[in-house]
Amino acid sequence: MTKAAELAKMGEVLTNSQIGGRRNIIINGAMQVDQRNSGSSFTPADTNYTVDRWRYTASQASKFTFQQNTGSTPPAGFKNYMGFTVASAVTVGNADYFAITQRIEGNSVSQLELGTANAETVTLSFLVRSSLTGTFGGALRGASFGRSYPFTYSISSANTWESKTITIAGDTSGTYQTDNTTGLEVIFGLGVGSDNSGSAGAWTGSGHFSATGAVSVVGTGSATWYCTGVQLEVGSQATPFEHRSFGEELALCQRYFQKIVASSSEQSLALSSGGQAFSSSSAYMFNDLPVTMRSKPSIFNSISALGNFGSFAANGGGMAISGVSIITSRSNSDRVTASLTVASGSFTAGQSLQVDGGNLDGSFIAFDSEL
Repeated sequence: MTKAAELAKMGEVLTNSQIGGRRNIIINGAMQVDQRNSGSSFTPADTNYTVDRWRYTASQASKFTFQQNTGSTPPAGFKNYMGFTVASAVTVGNADYFAITQRIEGNSVSQLELGTANAETVTLSFLVRSSLTGTFGGALRGASFGRSYPFTYSISSANTWESKTITIAGDTSGTYQTDNTTGLEVIFGLGVGSDNSGSAGAWTGSGHFSATGAVSVVGTGSATWYCTGVQLEVGSQATPFEHRSFGEELALCQRYFQKIVASSSEQSLALSSGGQAFSSSSAYMFNDLPVTMRSKPSIFNSISALGNFGSFAANGGGMAISGVSIITSRSNSDRVTASLTVASGSFTAGQSLQVDGGNLDGSFIAFDSEL
């Protein structure tokens, strides 16, 4: 066999094996993208997103602080991680739960054939560090959250990055979504009561968050739990973490959340593609989205106050915006049309305009299509 033929054969073997092509089903597993918080520390509430795609859920408020890269050095080969610190310790009751999750779109797990006799085995791998040691827990959850596979992993050394691998046989029961709704959810428990925990190592007909007897991170004041390098892939073997480019990872995240930020330093204050007045106090705002979203989004602007927005009309006049709402009948997953109201009422019908950040760095409009 010639050298060229040997190389061709080697390429065929590699690309037909598990390490060929796109392997990681998880988005933002290296915690690179943080559109909402830009690395700032905050106290997450139930259903808040931390770094992109990672959703915090809790039965009690104000028990953790979160920050991308907080108080430690990332493990070798990684720049970022998600970091939780207990702000207020709590004794976890039977019905309590504290967890970080990623909901995965059904379109992205359809190849697993979950709920059928052909269900694929998957392997979950990740790097974790905690100030606590012991047996920790989590779960895979699916079938409209009615099925789950609780799992455990051990941390043997406090404040040390450790690599973990969990292999999970495919679920042959239940009905799993394979469209643009939630198909599967990866959950890491940070303190879960008995009502939401189950025996580790088998699929069950309940939507558990974690395994019975797992360490409760939230039960120890100032305890920390850090994680990065999360990978979920087909097969019974963990392969090296698939590092995608930042641009690729950002685009994957933007299918679910997109944020347009005003920046005077970049001479980019515009927050809309354009707009047009249809009365003296109302207008349409148009936004062509750079990435097709999972579904028709909502406008998410509760962090950036309306007082930070302005509308710059064709006649050169700037007017403060007092209200923004999406027009559902004129929007889709590629383009959003919103209705604007101005306090001054000085528009002229038919006038072209653009929404900007009012010369205030950090003002933004965001579009949300999370699962």
